[in-house]
Amino acid sequence: MAITPPATGYLVVASQTLGGTGLVSTVQERAKEGFPIHVVVPATEPADEHVPAEGTGAEQAQRRLNRALERFRAVGVEATGTVGAADPMEAIRDALAGGSYAGIIISTLPAGISRWLHMDLPHRIEREFKLEVEWIEAHSDDPDEPTTVHIELPSSG
Repeated sequence: MAITPPATGYLVVASQTLGGTGLVSTVQERAKEGFPIHVVVPATEPADEHVPAEGTGAEQAQRRLNRALERFRAVGVEATGTVGAADPMEAIRDALAGGSYAGIIISTLPAGISRWLHMDLPHRIEREFKLEVEWIEAHSDDPDEPTTVHIELPSSG
């Protein structure tokens, strides 16, 4: 009988909303509880973004990841991170293959403009990986813009 190692951290999945205050405060809370934080930023191609970015998807994802890790350090959270595949499910699968997590924190654009919500990503994550999923809704990655931390996942549509 294989023994499953204990969950060791939280996986954060975000792209265009990586710097919002809701995400930063949620990450800070999980870190205070003693959970290591690992961030994966899918390398979304600029043409697929709400506001197209400069450079390739991987370049933009790396810039976002670097800024997020700096923001987390500024509030006392030491986190690790990687740029993942453009498909968020594939990026999550790859990240989960490398570690054990208590849950996944996902940050998306609002319903109506979020490609991730359109593809029902929070529910798909919960069903496939059998992990607790926390959903944060933000309009951008601007740290001064308010975000909403949801207790319940968005309704499937």
